[in-house]
Amino acid sequence: MNIIIISTIAMGGLGLFFSVILAITNKKLYVKEDPKIEKLLEELPGANCGACGNASCHDLAQKIVKGEAEPNSCPVADSEISGKIANILGVESKEVITRVAIVHCGADEIKRKKRAVYIGGETCRVADIVGGEIACSYGCLGYGDCVDVCLFDAIEMIDGLPVVDLVKCTACGQCVEVCSRNIISLETFDKKSLPATIAIACNNPDKGAVVRKICEVGCIGCSLCERNCEDGSFYMEGMLALIDYSKVYNCEHWDLVIEKCPTNTIQRLAKESKVLV
Repeated sequence: MNIIIISTIAMGGLGLFFSVILAITNKKLYVKEDPKIEKLLEELPGANCGACGNASCHDLAQKIVKGEAEPNSCPVADSEISGKIANILGVESKEVITRVAIVHCGADEIKRKKRAVYIGGETCRVADIVGGEIACSYGCLGYGDCVDVCLFDAIEMIDGLPVVDLVKCTACGQCVEVCSRNIISLETFDKKSLPATIAIACNNPDKGAVVRKICEVGCIGCSLCERNCEDGSFYMEGMLALIDYSKVYNCEHWDLVIEKCPTNTIQRLAKESKVLV
């Protein structure tokens, strides 16, 4: 009985001793956090989506205060929030730069040509293992893996193709990561250019003759877009046309470029608040 009492007192004493040591150590080693960080956290959306490239909003706030990140680094924050952040830091507010997800495939359920009947797991990643049922090995499989991983309900499937809502999209990159066909990319725009968003709705680098056989809206590598807009807004990478989004809205002829595309691969995506592929 005495052993139990002595052991209990000894353990309690040790616990009290180490508690005091920890309290003293915490007081000695405590690093006071810059109060600006707390103020920034009150203004940041708090979604912890990772769209800014940081693990959390707290990490971003720390980097902003240290000068390691711009005040407008949060893609979810609007101009008002960015302005408040700039005021907290005592700096001039900068224009909010927006990144959105762009889908590079225009073949919906009607336009897709099939090579087989697929029976199996109804996810893009599973279907892609065996190639799925569509003839194009670069096109959207249409099972909506991107919709499932979107934390902001910014993507919906319409006629078998992903539709991205420009307002809701935070460019977190989850859809890009999960897409087994790599048809989704994150592109940078300013607020003025968003209403006129365009895209090459194709991801197939094969020769034109091959593309024509499997898709009526695929890029055939004719390079008309590149020739009609000679400032580099449109350029060819092999047989596939691409867009340089840093230049395209300065091109005076891109309406003509869209009109002249023989397969309608270059598409206007923005209608109201959504990107329609």
